[in-house]
This record gives sequence, C-alpha cells and structure tokens, in this order.
Amino acid sequence: MTTIWPQLEAILPTVQKPARYIGCEDGSVVPVHAPHKVAWLLAYPDTYEVGLPNQGLQILYEILNERPDAVAERAYCPWTDLAVALRRERLPLFSVDSHRPAADFDVLAFNLSAELVYTNVLECIDLAGIPLHAAERSDGDALVIVGGHCAFNPEPLADFVDAAVLGDGEEVVSEITEVLAAWKRAAKPEGSRQRVLRDLAGIEGVYVPSLYECEYDGSALVATVPRFDDVPARVEKRTIADLGAWPYPKQQLVPLTEVVHDRLNVEVFRGCTRGCRFCQAGMITRPVRERPAEQVRTMVTEGLRRTGYDEVALTSLSTADFSGIEEVVGDISGRNELCGPGGLTSVNLPSLRVDAFTVGIAAQLQKARRSGLTFAPEAGSWRLRQVINKLITEEDLYTAVESAYSQGWRRMKLYFLTGLPTETDEDTLGIAALARNVAKIGKQHNTGASVTVSVGGFVPKPQTPFQWFGQDTRPELHRKVGLLRDALKRDKGVHLKWHDPRASVAEGLASRGDRRVGAVIESVWRRGGVFQEWGEHFRLELWEEAMAEHGLDLDWYVHRHRREDEALPWDHLSAGLHRDFLWQDWQDALAEHGLPDCRWTPCYDCGACTGYGIEHVVASATPPAGGSQGTGQDLARGGDVPVTLLPRRG
Repeated sequence: MTTIWPQLEAILPTVQKPARYIGCEDGSVVPVHAPHKVAWLLAYPDTYEVGLPNQGLQILYEILNERPDAVAERAYCPWTDLAVALRRERLPLFSVDSHRPAADFDVLAFNLSAELVYTNVLECIDLAGIPLHAAERSDGDALVIVGGHCAFNPEPLADFVDAAVLGDGEEVVSEITEVLAAWKRAAKPEGSRQRVLRDLAGIEGVYVPSLYECEYDGSALVATVPRFDDVPARVEKRTIADLGAWPYPKQQLVPLTEVVHDRLNVEVFRGCTRGCRFCQAGMITRPVRERPAEQVRTMVTEGLRRTGYDEVALTSLSTADFSGIEEVVGDISGRNELCGPGGLTSVNLPSLRVDAFTVGIAAQLQKARRSGLTFAPEAGSWRLRQVINKLITEEDLYTAVESAYSQGWRRMKLYFLTGLPTETDEDTLGIAALARNVAKIGKQHNTGASVTVSVGGFVPKPQTPFQWFGQDTRPELHRKVGLLRDALKRDKGVHLKWHDPRASVAEGLASRGDRRVGAVIESVWRRGGVFQEWGEHFRLELWEEAMAEHGLDLDWYVHRHRREDEALPWDHLSAGLHRDFLWQDWQDALAEHGLPDCRWTPCYDCGACTGYGIEHVVASATPPAGGSQGTGQDLARGGDVPVTLLPRRG
C-alpha cells in the first residue's frame, strides 16, 4: 500500500492543529485495497473539525466498507498552511485513514453542504493531482462526484465534476460502485471513460453534466438539454423510502482532537411537511420518513456505550415533531447507566419548532444537563411569517420559552432571517420586540437569564418557492442590521449577532448561478480565495473582480426577480416538486397566504410523495386550537385513531 505518511509526519509539526491530519479515530476502518475493489475517497471540502461530524459522509463510509467490492477512506480540505507545505514538498491530497494519495482512488466524492466551499473543491482536486476540468481527464484519472444539498444546482461546478448525485446516497453509491467495478474488471479500455459516464447517467439520481449542453439567447439561459437520446431529459432525485432499513452510522467516529458537534448524533427522521418557503432542506428532502422509535433508543444506547460520549443529539429538520419525542427523550435522559459511571449529562434537540416544544419536552430535557436552547422564529412579525410560511405565533414563541425558563434554562438563542420577500422596517424591528419580550420572560424566572439574537441575510435557494426572488443588496442588508443594532443597544439582556452581508452576496451568486459562474469560481480560487466560508479568508472583492473579468453582471445573477417563464439552471434536475406547485406557493407568499402543514389538510399535490405509497391517518382534519399547527401527539391525545408523521403527499 502506498502512503505519504513518512513525508507528511515530517512537516506536521510546522502547521496548525496537526491532529487534523492523523486519523486514528475510534470507529475508523483499516482499509484493505485490492485490484477488484472500487476505491472511494470521501472528501469534505472544509476543515477536519467541521467535516468529521458530518453524518452523510460517515454513513456512506460505513456502507461502502461493508461491500466486498469497495473500500472507502476519508479526506478533508487542508488548511492554508498545510496546503502551502504540500505544494512546496510536492505532496498530494491524502486520506486520513491510511494517508494514501488521492490520485490512487477511483472516485473522489465531495459532500456539498454550502456554496462557499466551492473554491475548496477546486483546491482539493488540484492538490489531488487530478486535472481540474472534467473534459481534460483520461481513463486513469479518478472520477469526481458531488452530492449533498448543493448538488440540486451543481451547474456552477459543471466544468469540474464528472457526476452529481441528487438526493439520498445510501442506495445509489452501491449502484455506482457496480458500474465502476465492471469497468475495472474490463481493465478500463482506452477511451472507455465516456462510456462509463453514459452508464452512470442511466442510474436514477445521477446527473452527468458533460452529457448536457446549455442553450443561450444573449445573456439568458434558454434550456439545458441532453446531448444523446439515451440520456434522461430530467434527472430525478433518489429517495430511500424506509429510513429504518438504514440504521447508520453504526460505528460513529470518535476523534482524537476537538471538532464541532463533538457528541453522539442519531438521525430520527428525514424530510419536513411544514413547508417553510425559504428552507431548501425542507423542500428537497420530502417526504418525511421516520426512524422507528425503538431503533432510535437502540442506536443511542449502543452508540453511547461504544463511544463514551455523555451527550447525544437527536437530529432532523424539526426534532420535536418526531412521534413520541417526549417518551424517547425521557427514556434516554432517565437512563444514566447508558454512559457508564459518568452518566448521560445532555440530550440535545438541535432543531426545535417553538410550536412543537412543550413543557413535557422541557421537563424531560432538564433531567440532563441544561445547555442553551435555540428557537428559530425566522421573521419578526406574523405577517412576514405568513409570507415565508413559518406559521408560528408570538404566543407559540412565548409559551415555548416560558416552558424552558420554568424548567431551569437560562440561555436562549433566537434565529432570524433578514432580507425576506416583502420585508419592511416594521418587520425588521419586530425582531427586537420579540427578543425583548423573551428576555422579560426569562428575567421572571432567573435574573441572569439572557437572550442571543442571531440574524442571517436571506439567500434564495434552488428548488424552493423563493427561487424566483431577487435577493436584497449588501447595502440594504447592512441597513437592516443597523436598525436592529440601534434598537437593541440599550437592552443589556439581549445580545445581537449577525452574518456578514458580503458573504451573503457571494453565496447568492453560487446558489443560483449557471455554468458560466464556474469560470468565476475558478478565478476566485486562482487568486487565493479558499475557505470563503471563514470570515478571516472571505473577500468579496475577489468575486466582484472575477465577475468583471468574465463579463458577468452580479446584479443580474443575485438581485433581480426571475420571471415565471424563465429557464432556471436547475430545471432539468428534479427534487420531486412540481414546478407549478413551487410557482403557486411563491404567489401565495406574495399574497401573504400561509399553507398549514399538509399532515392536517388535503394533499397540496407538490409531487414529493408520488410513487412512495406513503399515507397518514390523523384524528382531525384541522390542527388543535390555540393558534399553532400542533403536533401529531396533540391530535393523538384528543382523537380515536393513532397518528403517524408520514404525509400522503407533499
């Protein structure tokens, strides 16, 4: 087996946080490569401490290593100091499992969770010694594949990737492996790479950009069409219907050095039926698929015993919506023997809806360590929350924080977006009013109670109803943050934080860009623009200069509204949602009309559940009284039939 460890070990003392690069985690595998095995290098295009906890990468790592015809290792983007050292010493990107050169693998696969990592993708490809552009790669070069949420518009990276996977990866990675294993058995005949790409395009959920061409009329995109008759005109996402059939990761990695979210993470369900119009994750991961409650308990029990963690996070897009959440949290937090002598000290629900957070949940959570709680009202007024379809009232919020403060919590974080469609200054200042009232409730229970308000600039995302919205400009976002800063400067119990509006501009460009933006990303990277999601490295002027260099208009890409009949760069890629449903939802937003959770209403026919045979049975056609949409538990308590959280449609 080839390894660069001797050379790497010699330079690690000269770089920051050398433990990022040594591997050796509890739960990692000892890779056994063989000529018949397809070798995957699963790469996260950010630092080790950010990428190591990523559940998607860990799941695929285990699934591939369980196959007899595959082996998988991991890589993370080297920090700038090591990247300089690698180039100086002429060393390549490497796996952290065996420090094998990236070019020795058959596949270099990236998880794309944020747009500002795109320049890091180019950095990793270049460090790997693989030709930067897909068109320049030969039969012996690794295939570059991307997946994750950003893969639903991979067009800005189309020149650099061989394929993109849309949707869930658990099944599709095995199908890709089978195609590549057959290619390897045939000894990769000269000129066969194109045939393999055609074969990959025949797998549901796999998009091969080079097999499509873009048609333009001046600056406007007209269509993206396949170049061959056997290539699908529209690529549909992959969805695993039964989450319980995939109880991964079974061996969560436990690092030797500090990472973000350093705890046991157990995914309780995928998808969301709430229909928040700004939320790409909620749209593209439909339908909801729950993990059986008993399986959650088992994964927590076994995971805590194996890892030695004393903290567990139950993850999803809205964890309090999980069926029987109070019972599950109670079982976990009440069984301190799970962690051995130290006991379980924290149960974390990282994604909480205020209208689903109850005194019961608060009481169960308080049995463990009370850390801070985060709620996301998203907008400062009921009017604007109807626009974005975040149908929670002020009463919902105040009831939730009252429940938490009454059970002993002292720190509360509220997350909001600014720059939302139709937003007025009154809506913006409503954020300050909500924060003051939450702080007042906290002070009634504890004089040391505090509230942190975090504000992010809204960036419209593909495959959502807001994909047609013209994003607020940087000066306008700065102005709105200034309004809040002035409104809250005398409130000592409220702390205000905000995301840099300059970064929101670059994110907006990469989010809804077409293939022409690829040249911009390359120019930013060649000018040293890596780690653009890190404040100390982000430079908006690099993006502005690159746009000017390539004759592209930043305002046209980021700040203008799109027309209904306009071709969008991702129209040939399907997240399962009908385009006319998304457009109508956009019109409903402009009309300030909210749509209740489809669990309580007739099907909206969004298209997401078609073909999955998923049904739901509820005790009432309407949510419980009190202003909120309620939860499945609320209805079950008052009805005669059991409730599940699986939607029939949408």
